[in-house]
Amino acid sequence: MMRISPARIIVSIVFVGMLATPAILRRLSVQRDQFTGVHPDCQAALARYGLCFKEVSKQAGIDFVHEAPVLDAKLNSIMPEVASMGASVSIVDYNRDGWPDIYVTNSRTGSMNHLYRNNHDGTFTDVAPELGIADVNKAGTGVSMGAVWGDYDNDGYEDLYLVKWGKPQLFHNDQGHGFTDVTGTAGLPPWINANTAVWLDYDGDGKLDLFVGGYYPEDVNLWHLENTRMMPDSFEYAKNGGRKYLFHNLGNGRFEEVSAKAGIDSRRWALASAAADLRGTGYPDLFVANDYGVAELYLNDHGHFHEAGEETGVGFAPKSGMNAAFGDIFNQGKYSIYVSNISEEGVLIQGNNLWVPQEGSGLHYRNMARDLGVELGGWSFGAQFGDLNNDGNLDIFLENGYISASKTRSYWYDFSKVAGGNSSIISDASHWPAFDGRSLSGYQQKKVWINDGAGRFEDVAQATGVTDRYDGRAVALVDLWNTGALDAVVANQAGPLLIYKNAVASGNEWIEFGLEGTKSNRSAIGAQVTLYWNGQQQVQSVMGGGGFASQNDRRLHFGLGKNPRIEKAVIRWPSGTVQTLRTPSADRLYVVKEPQ
Repeated sequence: MMRISPARIIVSIVFVGMLATPAILRRLSVQRDQFTGVHPDCQAALARYGLCFKEVSKQAGIDFVHEAPVLDAKLNSIMPEVASMGASVSIVDYNRDGWPDIYVTNSRTGSMNHLYRNNHDGTFTDVAPELGIADVNKAGTGVSMGAVWGDYDNDGYEDLYLVKWGKPQLFHNDQGHGFTDVTGTAGLPPWINANTAVWLDYDGDGKLDLFVGGYYPEDVNLWHLENTRMMPDSFEYAKNGGRKYLFHNLGNGRFEEVSAKAGIDSRRWALASAAADLRGTGYPDLFVANDYGVAELYLNDHGHFHEAGEETGVGFAPKSGMNAAFGDIFNQGKYSIYVSNISEEGVLIQGNNLWVPQEGSGLHYRNMARDLGVELGGWSFGAQFGDLNNDGNLDIFLENGYISASKTRSYWYDFSKVAGGNSSIISDASHWPAFDGRSLSGYQQKKVWINDGAGRFEDVAQATGVTDRYDGRAVALVDLWNTGALDAVVANQAGPLLIYKNAVASGNEWIEFGLEGTKSNRSAIGAQVTLYWNGQQQVQSVMGGGGFASQNDRRLHFGLGKNPRIEKAVIRWPSGTVQTLRTPSADRLYVVKEPQ
């Protein structure tokens, strides 16, 4: 087989029965540059850490700044706090051209969302207006908080669910030529104040279902409040938030709400969710990170959920959960769970959680965030696992910073007074002291934690070029330029969209998998790939959303280190079909279709 430049190779595996016919396809690719002059220590960073980031949004033709929501005037005194979310980013190849595109949300009434089409040459063009998914924050309909993509009708094109404080919206992808708003016939409720959603096939019927987590109660209109008693009733055990929804896909573009019937009944304040098969049952389990309280782990028993008990060790200390991400950090074929929380030196140390599965019988986790060095991340929001330097170990890219205003005056003292009050004080916004231009955990340094493979993470953000101090919310990891390196796209609250292009030191190799279901859902969401190389293994799952208000590229990226000897890649499809690719080659993207 002729070998060409690694960044230009796709191996397409189409199965007829169980016989594989590989074909090598050429395509254009932007070559990795040497990042000369990107950062004073870039060459040193490449030599020491194996990666270096360059922020290239302007060069890529992206000049987007998020606009925060403006809510009922009754909330003016604490508007920076109640309007502190909405910046999100999700990755999709909406037109199936093999190049990932970027969708970002805006959150002010009348503002526009953007879909940045990848032009294959390092630049992007906003095509949301012409495709019909830009003007979605109209007065009276609420505003966008996030977006997740999944092919709900299995026609081969990714459809869009828009997460909103307001009227939820579902858009059908018309073969990449435009989008049709099908909300009216989909069976969705009229209003959900949600901050998170995730696509999953919870019952294994080959059709994507949808989980949506409410934050504020659904009977609250944040632009027309009846009163100001709409805040949580506790900073630790609040249960007066929005409900959780599970929409079962009935086919023909219709969904049925089945959360109570399926075992999900909660009004905790959901901020993030993710789904993956944590126990090897073939059914996706569901993890929900909740603000003002405990996290929830729903275990899936063949299409019916039950909340995990305390014996799992997960989530029973109340915190301010803002992120849900899964990653096999020890290359043991099992997922750890990363949940971000609040840490402010000298004021409040909740600490982030890294729930690591323990050896032995049953499902039991231990919080090892402190032991591994990833506990203190400031006022943390979105975080994602990904091998940023292709050394074979999953790293963590974390966003933080809450409200950056005055650089000399802080709101922390007044915030602590409210937090210590009784439920009647906490739950009524009129009792909260005015912000008056003060900051609350603002201007924070981001975290890029590199996994050394021996049980420790090191923060290298400043050394590797991630130096911004915006109020970070969502981050998505994606090989934007098809070079075999994971880039980071960052959405900032009331701040610019940032594109961190990644250079990886030569020598560390990689492999990627793009999956397409047949018996399983066409998006292959829930499919797991376990890669075996150099005497170790790592498992990854195709996700229908995760992190905070984000969705990574559906293609799975594995770093391999130097001189890898790949034994096999085992794909377990949501249908239960298990498929093995023997001795795949490094530095290639394998596009694999599920065998019939």
